Amino acid sequence: MGCKIGKRNEVSQPSGGGDENADRGNWTGKLDFILSGLGFAIGLGNVWRFPYLCYRNGGGAFLIPYVIMLACAGLPLFFMELSFGQFASLGPITIWNVSPIFKGVGYAMVVVSALVCIYYNVIIAWALYYLFASFTNVLPWTLCNQWWNTDQCGKTFGVNGTNVTLGVNGTNSTDFTRVSASHEFWTHKVLQLSKGIDQMGTVRWDLALCLLLAWVIVGACLIKGVKSSGKVVYFTATFPFVVLFILFFRGVTLEGAERGIRFYIIPEWSRLAESKVWGDAAIQIFYSLGLAFGSLATLSSYNKFHNNVMRDALIIAVGNCCTSIFSGFVIFSIIGHMSFMLDVPVDKVADEGPGLAFVAYPEAISLLPISTLWAILFFLMLLTLGLDSQFAMMETVITAVIDEYPEYLRPKKSIVVLGLCVIGYLLALPQTTNAGMYWLQLLDWYSAGFSLMIISLCLTIAIQYVYGMKRFSKDIKTMLGFEPPIYFKVCWVAITPALLMFILIFNLVQFNPVTYGDYEYPNWAEIMGLLMGLSSCLLIPVVAVIQVCRQKGSLLERIKAAARPSPDWGPALEDHRQEMMKVYAGKYGVEVPLDVTPNKAADLPPDYTTATTLPRNDISVPFSVTGHTHMNGSLPVTTKL
Repeated sequence: MGCKIGKRNEVSQPSGGGDENADRGNWTGKLDFILSGLGFAIGLGNVWRFPYLCYRNGGGAFLIPYVIMLACAGLPLFFMELSFGQFASLGPITIWNVSPIFKGVGYAMVVVSALVCIYYNVIIAWALYYLFASFTNVLPWTLCNQWWNTDQCGKTFGVNGTNVTLGVNGTNSTDFTRVSASHEFWTHKVLQLSKGIDQMGTVRWDLALCLLLAWVIVGACLIKGVKSSGKVVYFTATFPFVVLFILFFRGVTLEGAERGIRFYIIPEWSRLAESKVWGDAAIQIFYSLGLAFGSLATLSSYNKFHNNVMRDALIIAVGNCCTSIFSGFVIFSIIGHMSFMLDVPVDKVADEGPGLAFVAYPEAISLLPISTLWAILFFLMLLTLGLDSQFAMMETVITAVIDEYPEYLRPKKSIVVLGLCVIGYLLALPQTTNAGMYWLQLLDWYSAGFSLMIISLCLTIAIQYVYGMKRFSKDIKTMLGFEPPIYFKVCWVAITPALLMFILIFNLVQFNPVTYGDYEYPNWAEIMGLLMGLSSCLLIPVVAVIQVCRQKGSLLERIKAAARPSPDWGPALEDHRQEMMKVYAGKYGVEVPLDVTPNKAADLPPDYTTATTLPRNDISVPFSVTGHTHMNGSLPVTTKL
């Protein structure tokens, strides 16, 4: 019994101009999508996480496994997710009509994106806090005589331009371990950090107001969909590069900069024999490109059907990695200078993570002429880096909700966006307390860790093995006019799944509980973090069981039925479905007369029932022709087994 594809939610055909998909909308121009993709992929992690990993894993030698992991896992998965979303023009949940038994993968993606959105906007709030603090003649993180300073506070420059180190009382001192003024401003003024996660303290209303503003910005830019956010990224995706270039040229001219640069680029070839180096390279590629968040499929779902998604995937993926490498030169030239001025080793200047963005960079900005101006520009850059990623993740959640119930929610998108932003703000408020940093670290550690590996592995299995690599290649040919190169096919079915298994096993073997500096989290916090990470993964088997139970027949028949594409799977528009039929016909020998007009209630689809009963991906008769006639007789069909 063949499946017939009917109209999907009464999707409107193009009307001669403007959007190709009139109901759902499209990117206004090709650059809208490319810049949105770059903005999502290039985020705060490029500024601090990549340089740190490169230093920790052998300097320049780290680039070798990094590039290999990009070629063998990052780029193939990136292209696959973008193609998947563009072909179906659906959100990360509804798109799993391709194989309903895997619909839990879509739910898991949305949960991960939602959890990350909750804490990611807190980082944006910090950037806003620093931005407002920059509007002063003397930057507050350069001072050592304020209420938040300790006797260990050390400045890396003098008021008159000479290089000195001053204690809190203004006298020269070498009797204490020096801590930079920017570090004390961050810890004691901005965070006002308590001694543990269980000592919440009170809500810091200055941070809470900054967080509110961050959610207002996100909601305002997303409330009209890709039409508004697609224009915002013209600024938010390009402005950071301007500031990075300025900081690069200033950084390499600072005294002691060569310390940090040598630290960054001199290879330790012996480190290539360590499995941890390869594991860190794979994980960084994974996080940096934003794989398995659902955001890539969401962004590409607003593309026009024939957009060259393979070209876009190459531009975004390679551009993202080049930005990471360039950011390494910027930050390590600055850290080298701070190491020289504070007379401490390079690796002791700042910790991994926010310490680099909110300690090292502000310190460097204070050394620039007209430092107030550069501080404003720098924190605007951090703001735009964070907003681009936040836009994409929130759009994932919004699109997933609306596409599940389009007839009810699409006309009320503004209310949906407002409601989700309010929920996100309330859930993030605990991170504005005195224990906020501990909560953020817990979310960051577990919400998008091992769960991303499991989700991505299930995604690859579902598309390349259950749906079938050959069918997926034909879908890409329908969009682009050619099948993906053999390189992608080999990676999809063999190399990439093997690497994903390696990353997952490596993470489990090398598992470390969450920490923040020297602080060790209590057991209840550990359990909460693990449950949070598992919450997304557990949706995959739970939803699979539900989908199987909805079918009829024996257990095996139910599983097969749940694995087949739903009747409405395929491109959103009828014209593109007809193009798909012609591509399939040319491959599998089904003679489809060009003047056949499919019934609007039941297009002429691939016969997925036949495909799921064969032992391999070849499809003997890909079209269901029952009930369709041509002229005086039945539609002629030939088969190739």
